Amino acid sequence: MELNAYQSAARKTAAYPDIGSNPIYPTLGLSGESGEVADKVKKVIRDQNGVFDESSREAIKLELGDVLWYVAQLAGELGYDLDEIATANLDKLASRAARGRISGSGDSR
Repeated sequence: MELNAYQSAARKTAAYPDIGSNPIYPTLGLSGESGEVADKVKKVIRDQNGVFDESSREAIKLELGDVLWYVAQLAGELGYDLDEIATANLDKLASRAARGRISGSGDSR
């Protein structure tokens, strides 16, 4: 599936206050869903000795889908489409790689 097609389809399922002018709601949802992904990974480490079986992988996949949904909503609230964000991210990473700055920290490397 193409990213912009996903974003458009996902928007049709959005039901939150002030859609189109509310970046706060999807930001909070993104934070919550990211935490759910981290929690499932933590439990694999704690309960399964770090072994990601099919069940845990599937559960994480579903949570990652929720993360993607909120990313799509937040992007839309800010006037971006996912293709634009993905392209900008790859351009940023390619620039860092070309300058030998992939590792390290900070946004301006």
